[in-house]
Amino acid sequence: MGFILDGLDTESYDRNYSDKVLVKRILDYFRPYAKQMGVIGVLLLVNSATSTGAPILIAQGIDLVGKNPTAQTIALLVGAVLTLNVVAWIANYIRRMESAKVIGDVVLKVREDVFGATVKHDLSFFDEHPSGKIVSRVTSDTQDFSNVVTLVTDLISQVLLVVILAVWLFNINVWLTLLLIGISPIAVAVALSFRRIARKVTQQSRRVTATINAQIQESISGIVVAKTFRQEPAIYATFAQNNRQSYRIGLKRDLTMNAIFPVMGMASGLGTAIVLYASGLATRTGISPGNWYLFMQAVGFFWWPLINVASFWSQFQDGLSAAERVFALIDAEPKVVQTAAEPVEAIEGHIEFRHLRFGYTDDEVVLPDFSLEIRPKETVALVGHTGAGKSSIARLVTRFYEFQGGQLLIDGRDIRTLNLQHYRRHIGLVPQEPFLFSGTVKDNIRYGKPEATDAQVLEAARHISHGDWIADLPNGLDTDVGERGANLSMGQRQLVALARVLLKAPSIFVLDEATASVDPFTEAQIQEGLETLMRDRTAIVIAHRLSTVKHADRIIVMDHGRIIEEGTHSALMARGGHYAELYNTYFRHQSPDYRPPMEE
Repeated sequence: MGFILDGLDTESYDRNYSDKVLVKRILDYFRPYAKQMGVIGVLLLVNSATSTGAPILIAQGIDLVGKNPTAQTIALLVGAVLTLNVVAWIANYIRRMESAKVIGDVVLKVREDVFGATVKHDLSFFDEHPSGKIVSRVTSDTQDFSNVVTLVTDLISQVLLVVILAVWLFNINVWLTLLLIGISPIAVAVALSFRRIARKVTQQSRRVTATINAQIQESISGIVVAKTFRQEPAIYATFAQNNRQSYRIGLKRDLTMNAIFPVMGMASGLGTAIVLYASGLATRTGISPGNWYLFMQAVGFFWWPLINVASFWSQFQDGLSAAERVFALIDAEPKVVQTAAEPVEAIEGHIEFRHLRFGYTDDEVVLPDFSLEIRPKETVALVGHTGAGKSSIARLVTRFYEFQGGQLLIDGRDIRTLNLQHYRRHIGLVPQEPFLFSGTVKDNIRYGKPEATDAQVLEAARHISHGDWIADLPNGLDTDVGERGANLSMGQRQLVALARVLLKAPSIFVLDEATASVDPFTEAQIQEGLETLMRDRTAIVIAHRLSTVKHADRIIVMDHGRIIEEGTHSALMARGGHYAELYNTYFRHQSPDYRPPMEE
């Protein structure tokens, strides 16, 4: 089976739960609905009692009619059987309706919990795990989780039916009842034999579904790149390969799940033959025709519930596999751990790194021993080659990642002791590729401050490049941005992102290469917005543009996670060191005074 399961490794946060633990956690979700579950339990009892009562009544009627076959007796028998069936149907209908309501509420709560836990995970979690696989757990696995509950209620109904019928049969003939019960462990043994393999194949089925979801999402998100390089056949080939793997695993799963019914059918046939022979012998000892009929009916009434109970285990494992994946996502340990949650009312913007050590993995240390102090309302530009650690500093200040040693102080307070929700209200981040949510430009500017009025949104927009960019939007601030901002240019998205941060009015502003991919005109607009944003607040700028670097109060030159130079633009240029080399290589051609060398 190895070739079928290739590439379906578990996620790093997956864990194995015992059936006992899973069932307990599932039941915890039902505790708030104890009253409704009590009503459902009563309805289950009524349904099982009436369903069992019908064959018992028929058996009694056979003996009664045999002694006194009158029309009135037959009519009473038919009426009583009909009444029991109607009551059973009504009880079953109401029970299923109430169950559907409770299950719907529980699934709603489970999805809220799993999605709430997901959005609270730090960014390293999303770096490591594809979003498509996470989506699969939040949607399809939570839905399959509800199937466990439906199976439980059906199981209880079947068990009650068996118990009631067994008690009645004991009163008729103890020996035949013991024989009937004695051969029932065959059903249990068959069911348990499917337990382990059922759990394994259902887990693999969910993993391959998650893999397909992740690949489809990635393909659609990157369709522009795929079309540009004419790689549509390649992404289709990847999908086809994953789809074939899904087919093979799905086939194995279905064969496993469906094999139980033929096996149980053969066992049931054997049991019927044994009971038929034994009950035939019992008729010689005085068992009535009605009771003989009841015992023969009991083979079906007794065995098929047991078959359903047995098959339930394989389906139960299916549901538990889904629950296991859901709870694993909820229980995933965060890497960003706060030692306290102290309130943060205001921030001056004093940032201090003290011998800080940071790496994305144990083998990838980005900042081995980093120390830096940024004074309140100071603008610091970070420059250096790719991999120098510039973006890592920004991500640590926003507390998106956990560092492994040293200290990071905000206004003299350890960042690990702050209430992150309070702290991040004072942080404004503009990434290189800003993300816009579906909706209007106005909605996206208001995103960080939902209570802002339209007038406040407009004022923030006008402070960016004097608001000239608004006129270029088809419907002004009411322009629909499209999916991920597709209706706007990259420069317009950056301007929206700047206005969004300005409206939030943060104390610490982090700019991650926001002008690296725009034209000179848009860069000038963005630069005007940056000057507004950086005024009177602490700013950390990761820049690839000369205009941004030259306006910084201090330039930090980094190389492999260490500071090798710092100072103003003029002082560093006069020193003629690493910054001067970077300037001549990357920045000089951006200067208005730059003239390319004449070809000889």
